[in-house]
Order: sequence, then C-alpha cells, then structure tokens
Amino acid sequence: MTEILVPVGPEGQLPPATRVVEHPAWPVLKDAVEQIRPWQSKDGSIDFTAEGAPDRTDAELAVERMIGAVGELAPLLPHDAAYHEALAADLRRWATDGFQVPDFLDSLLAFQPAAGREDGLQHLVVFPMYTQNGNLDRNFEAVVLRMVWPDWLAELERTRYDNPLFCGITFEDFTAGYDTNSAVLFPETIAVREAPERFSWGGIFCDREAARFRRVTEAAVDILGLELPEDIAAMVHDQKRCEEAFVLWDMVHDRTHSHGDLPFDPFMIKQRQPFWMYGLEELRCDLTAFREAVALEADGVPQARDVQYAVLFDRMFRFPVTGERVRNYDGLGGQLLFAYLHKHDVVRWTDNKLFIDWQRAPEVTNHLCADIEKLYRDGIDRPKLVHWFAGYELVSGFLAPHPGSKWAKGPDALDLSLPPRKLVDDVLPDEFPLSMFYEALSKKLKHVIASTKGITADGAERIAA
Repeated sequence: MTEILVPVGPEGQLPPATRVVEHPAWPVLKDAVEQIRPWQSKDGSIDFTAEGAPDRTDAELAVERMIGAVGELAPLLPHDAAYHEALAADLRRWATDGFQVPDFLDSLLAFQPAAGREDGLQHLVVFPMYTQNGNLDRNFEAVVLRMVWPDWLAELERTRYDNPLFCGITFEDFTAGYDTNSAVLFPETIAVREAPERFSWGGIFCDREAARFRRVTEAAVDILGLELPEDIAAMVHDQKRCEEAFVLWDMVHDRTHSHGDLPFDPFMIKQRQPFWMYGLEELRCDLTAFREAVALEADGVPQARDVQYAVLFDRMFRFPVTGERVRNYDGLGGQLLFAYLHKHDVVRWTDNKLFIDWQRAPEVTNHLCADIEKLYRDGIDRPKLVHWFAGYELVSGFLAPHPGSKWAKGPDALDLSLPPRKLVDDVLPDEFPLSMFYEALSKKLKHVIASTKGITADGAERIAA
C-alpha cells in the first residue's frame, strides 16, 4: 500500500492559498470513504459473507486510495504530521487484519488539535466513528475543518474560563455522516480498542449551530409575531456574530459540566438516571453560560449580549420541538426555561403574539440557574433516589407530567425495593409532554427544523458527494 511521506514544516503554518478542499486529492479521499461506508457493519467491520459485500480486493484498493490521498494532502497540514502517519498505519492494519472491528486508538492519540489552537488553522480528520445526532454506526468519515480561536476568545479562556480541551471549529467539507444534524466532533465517538484514560480535546461546529439557530429563530419570530430589539434582530441576520456567540457559549457550557457543586461525576457518563436529570444538567450548563454572559456584558465584552439571546431563543424555540419525544432531555430543558419565564411573567402569549420583557429576562433567567444550582448543592447530602425525586419536583412545578406517570404519583407508586436504576424503567418515554403552545409551534416549525439538516455557514444544505 502507498506510504505517507510528510515533509517537516514550521509548527502550525500553512503555505499561502492552500486549502485542503481545493486539492485534487480531497475528492479522491471523499470518494474512497463513501465507497467503504456502505460496506461497513454497525461496528465498523466489513462482513465479506453478507449480501452485497464487496470483494476483499476492492476493499483493499479503497483503503489504499484513502492512504494515498491522505499522503498527498498531508503536506498542507504539517502541524498534523504525526496524526496522518498514525492514520496511515491504522488504516493499513485494519486492512491487513481482515477488516475486523476498527481500532484507531493510535491515530486518535496522535491527533491533538487543542494543543495548538490557532484561528483559521485547518485540519483533515479521518476516523471510523459515529456522528452524534447523525449516524449511529461507526462508519468512516472524512471532514476538513478550521479552528475558531480569535484573540478575544483565547484571552477569555486564559483569564476567566480555563478550558484547554475546547476546540471551536467550522466546516470546510465532509462525508455523509456529517450531512446530518451532527454539530460536534468528539473523540469518544471513534472506534478504538480501549478508551483512553482521558480525552484531550472536543470540537463543536459553531458555524452549523449558528446557521441552524438563524434559520429556526427567523421562522419562529415570524410565526410568533415577536418584536426583536434592533441589535438582536441584527445579530440574528449576521452569521459571523452568531458564530462568535456560539463559540463563547459552547466554551463556557463545556467547562461547566465539571464545575460547581456536582452530586455526580462530570457528564454523568457512567450513571443511569431519569432523563430529566440529564435535561437539568444540560440546562444548568446553558444557564451558567447565560449568567456569565450577563457579567461579561457588564464588563464590555461585545459578544456577551448576543450569547444571552442565543441561549434564550435556541432553548425556547428550537430545542423543545426538535427530535423525537422519547427521553428528549434537551427538549425538556427548553420547555422548562419557557415555562419558568412564563410563570414569572417574562414571556406572555397574548392575542396570538409572543411578548418578552427584555429588561427582566436576564434577572429571571438567572433565578432559574440559581434554583438548579441549589438542587445540586442540596443533592450532595441526599440519597440518589431522593435526589431524583427532588429534580422531578423542580421540573413538575412548571411542566405538567403525563397523566399516566407513576413518578408523578410519588414514591408510593413505585417498587422501592428495587435498586434506583431499575426504577428508571418506570419513567415514561415522554414523561413531560409538550404543552398546547409547543404542540402548535411544532407543527409550524417542523419543516424549518428539518431543512437545517447538513446546514453550514452559507445557509444551504450540503449533500455529501
């Protein structure tokens, strides 16, 4: 198979006017990846006995094309030399070992984008992986991205929001797994023989988040007859401003998972809990970003006000009506934020129009953040099941549970002789159904939300070649 030869160049520097996506080898790589993807099983292996399976020689040739294309593109990316060398070795081993379940741990460990964050720096990433909110199978994906790391963001990370693993990124181009709703690149999605002791980076595509936010918010504002302040209306129509808002929001959100009075391990990775607990955790992180944005606005940070309204609008308009109604914890958090603001008279639905008290919105939103933080602080002294009921009480104080819910009837309705993880089975798939307001909004917004699949900064849907 073709060997990768990577020239040594200055760390983090690219020759002028060189874009991976403009190089003739990029479409060759994409084509080879797209050829392999349909042959792969859910775990990433290729079963040559399955119906429609390729000849092994065809698979070997496709992998050889991938290695050769990466080798041609590698000189454009000297900062990723070690990764691309390891990638070639992992690809070669996958083929030599008979296309079994892929193991790309070596190349994953060699890929260290957070170690050299530089605004505009491009990366070529190829891994067998699933794409969160996209493709659940561990197919090969190839994506070209650029770092988003402007000086103002780097300064905030250095002085206020230490997050050395966070990578703000934008799309240049991608294969089919990213022609979806996925807006993240996370190392835990990659096929490896064993999980590393710790992950060293995490990427979020702020251009997709911004473009999706803009399209859905514009539609929701029109549907609801909401009158926006002039500066916020301008922000919604400005892709760059929205990207800056999202990259700041994401950086603060990401670090919040491991900060605060946490009655559980960060991200709740190894715990089985009722989905409203996950909803509260994600909402806590978003509301922390909101609260910090209020403080940053007072300190004169230009992006801070935009972050506040990005959080409010995305949470209230898009989250509750996106996705299926089965354990939709992000949707639950959006419903809770709206209901809390409504109960405190910050939002009103009157005469078929939505009104927002822009002056009181920051204060009341921060009150909800404080309520969730108190739940967490008190939870450290509670047994797990008692804490879950406390979370349920907080949510059900603003959202009506399903009439058939056992949890809504209280502890006497559950078999408390079972371990807590078994009682999660008694949680209904849609424990807190949509309100009549959101049922109506969902019908009007669902086609708009569906149209954001694969969206990028240009606002157009992308179809992977």
